Amino acid sequence: MDAFSSYSSMADMNTVIVGVGNEFQGDDGIGRHIARNLKSKQLESITIKEESGEATSLMEAWTGADQVIIIDAMVSGKTPGTVSRFDATDSPLPKDVFPHFSSHTFSVAESIELARALNRLPQEVIVYGIEGKNFQSGFGLSPELKKIIDEVSQQVLRDLNRKHA
Repeated sequence: MDAFSSYSSMADMNTVIVGVGNEFQGDDGIGRHIARNLKSKQLESITIKEESGEATSLMEAWTGADQVIIIDAMVSGKTPGTVSRFDATDSPLPKDVFPHFSSHTFSVAESIELARALNRLPQEVIVYGIEGKNFQSGFGLSPELKKIIDEVSQQVLRDLNRKHA
């Protein structure tokens, strides 16, 4: 049984999943692709959004949420397609993982810290970073990232199920 078929309703917690990136900037769009994959599963009681990563848009996207899960490309030198999970609830993300190399005005890490300073973070903030390979304009996702969309979607759902079981 996969995470999609075992997914259970989380009516007790308002959860927002945000896929971040620019799909016309190569692998920077991986967050949006995963968000669309999750949307296609029609998950009960989960709000799924796509954002460019701009700080005020991100804060607006998770307004009223108890939990936010952010999915974005990262550049850390790891093998393309490597998935890293960060809990940013109480501590900052490593700035070198979500650098300004991104197409966003601020990096996701800086956006989270701005929200923290403004007291606008949900109770729980989880970030999935997917190591990108190519960020060229209009290139589309690299093969390494295309093949992990469903796998990362299942990881997100397993994580949600563990938190709310």
